Amino acid sequence: MRRKKTYFEKIPNAPDPISVEVVRRVSFSEVDLMSIAWHGRYATFFEEASAKLGRKNGMSYKAYYESNLLAPIAQLHIDYHRPLELDELFTVKASMVWSDAAKMNIEYSILKESGLLACTGYTVQLFVSAKTLEVYWTIPDLFEKCRKRWLNGDFK
Repeated sequence: MRRKKTYFEKIPNAPDPISVEVVRRVSFSEVDLMSIAWHGRYATFFEEASAKLGRKNGMSYKAYYESNLLAPIAQLHIDYHRPLELDELFTVKASMVWSDAAKMNIEYSILKESGLLACTGYTVQLFVSAKTLEVYWTIPDLFEKCRKRWLNGDFK
């Protein structure tokens, strides 16, 4: 099913998503025999933007490590619209959408150099204790700090 406008419903009175963009080029090692980006690479493209998003909002991989926290992906969804081609410049946008639950919802879009939509998708990540591997049912401190800054408008 193709996405309409967003994958996650906006919660009334929730702050706008936190967004970042990564611009990069399709490399030789990322294409198949047809010289288009192999479908499995799109999750990696999402990951690059997600890592930048984490650095922006204080939830970098280093911050997870220091907080004894993990955030494994529970869901990954990708809708392919147009292929990316060898050596093509493209932009990946990642937007974290507010959630009242102990999880992160991130939407992605990839635009071709021409401005046409190549791909959209989303991930849902849960929080897990790095020590016990137990799922957090309440919001962990690291995410709560991010949420407070988000509500204060620090990410506009």
